[in-house]
Amino acid sequence: MQASATAPPRPRPSLGTRWEVFQRRYAPYIFISPFFILFLVFGLFPILFSLYLSFHQWQPASGLGSMKFIGWRNFTDNLTDPTFWQSLRNTGVIALESGVPQHLMAIPLAFAIHTSLKKVQGLVTALYFLPYITSVVAISIIFVTLFSWQYGVINVALNALHQLPLIGGLFPAEKINWLGNRDFIQPAVASVVVWKYVGWNTVLYLSGIQAIPADLYEAASVDGATTRQSFRFITLPLLRPIMFVAITLTLIGNLQLFEEPFILAGDSGGIGNRALTTVMYMFRTYNFYGDAGLAAAMSWLLFILIGALTLVNNRVFGKSRLSGND
Repeated sequence: MQASATAPPRPRPSLGTRWEVFQRRYAPYIFISPFFILFLVFGLFPILFSLYLSFHQWQPASGLGSMKFIGWRNFTDNLTDPTFWQSLRNTGVIALESGVPQHLMAIPLAFAIHTSLKKVQGLVTALYFLPYITSVVAISIIFVTLFSWQYGVINVALNALHQLPLIGGLFPAEKINWLGNRDFIQPAVASVVVWKYVGWNTVLYLSGIQAIPADLYEAASVDGATTRQSFRFITLPLLRPIMFVAITLTLIGNLQLFEEPFILAGDSGGIGNRALTTVMYMFRTYNFYGDAGLAAAMSWLLFILIGALTLVNNRVFGKSRLSGND
């Protein structure tokens, strides 16, 4: 009678082999896990909680047990609140007054740095970029001093220019109360934003110009094109992708203005709430009125507005327009 064949026992992997398998399969996920953990705790959870909170009435001082579901009421209350609409108008005006000059100044500056200041390009770029990395609080406090009604440098300079014989009539004879006049407080806030962010946009546009092949400018020069024509017909069309990025960042940043108007005009929003932005009103609703749900709904309405304007910007400067597939 023939004996039945038995399979040899399966060898167990050694400790070194198991460690190598662990390193290949699981170690990469362990190394990247801190990012995902931090994102889930400090990024995704606050976003989802604010969305959940926007459908509830809740005062944080009363604890989570006092949260009450009220549906779309927070959104309708905001949309029927005149102060909310005023804050949106203020935000839009300040965003327009600060956003347009930023790019109208940054593009020619970047082109001039690239073409005429190559030897000192690094130094000039660093000087223009310096306001962007400076503390917003420090910048705003400096501008509060500059805009001072009685002794501010701006009013002193305007008064000195008014004394000139030929051009003095172009400048006001009396001192301007920049931060106390409803007609001037929004331009004052916008000027701070322009001064801070024009350097950032200059660096963005400079990087875009440097990516344009130099052969195009050389060919245009051979054909007799002037510097202005090269700028108009080569630089501007090829800068459209960078314009999309820069304008999108400007939209997002300007529609979320808080520090500059808060320091220049105070938490009251200035005379007649003229400097009250939407984020400032959101802060007031949460901090002073204690209505977290209403403030959360306000943030999502602002998010929808930013998303809609970004889509419009994508339509104007996005890739579909560049590729001619409209």
